[in-house]
Amino acid sequence: MTESDHVETKPYERHRSIAAVILAAGAGSRFAGNEHKLLAEIDGVPMVRIVIDAARAADVDEVVVVSGAIDLESLVPDDVTLLHNELWEDGQATSLRAAVAYAEMRGHSAIIIGLGDSPGVTSEIWNAVAAVDNDLVSARYDGDLRPPVKLSAAMWAGLPVSGDEGARALMRARPDFVRPVPVEGNPHDIDTLEDLRRWS
Repeated sequence: MTESDHVETKPYERHRSIAAVILAAGAGSRFAGNEHKLLAEIDGVPMVRIVIDAARAADVDEVVVVSGAIDLESLVPDDVTLLHNELWEDGQATSLRAAVAYAEMRGHSAIIIGLGDSPGVTSEIWNAVAAVDNDLVSARYDGDLRPPVKLSAAMWAGLPVSGDEGARALMRARPDFVRPVPVEGNPHDIDTLEDLRRWS
């Protein structure tokens, strides 16, 4: 290819390196069980481990779990990076910022954000979002945009620095940037014991 043939591409297209980020730092205060909701078992497997394993099976370069309220070390395999967010009580945005800082350090060109309490998000859904080369990509379930959400490095500076919103705030501010990806699956998070009973 000559210099005149060169086509300018986005950074993550030139050096595609994607991290799956699982946000798992919250207190889960609406869950009235005897343990934190992320430790609650579905078919004998802790909820957060189901989420982690789905991300591990996806076509990503690294899987990152951001913890906070509880210690997840015993549930995180050796091939997964565990980050502890000391500021988790200040909201989800701080966990996302911690993940972005790590991704920048590692040289990732995009992250895909998932939630630790959404065990219905399969590796196929992670892959569908990962496969789209766009700055802002969201899974779409029956018309609803929900995680996983992919953000290229070009979008990271626009993320909130505090509060309980992360990519959702960015998607609301820049709807013209969002590329929806139709997927099949159950994106709902488990917040209460009743939610868990519907799964179990």
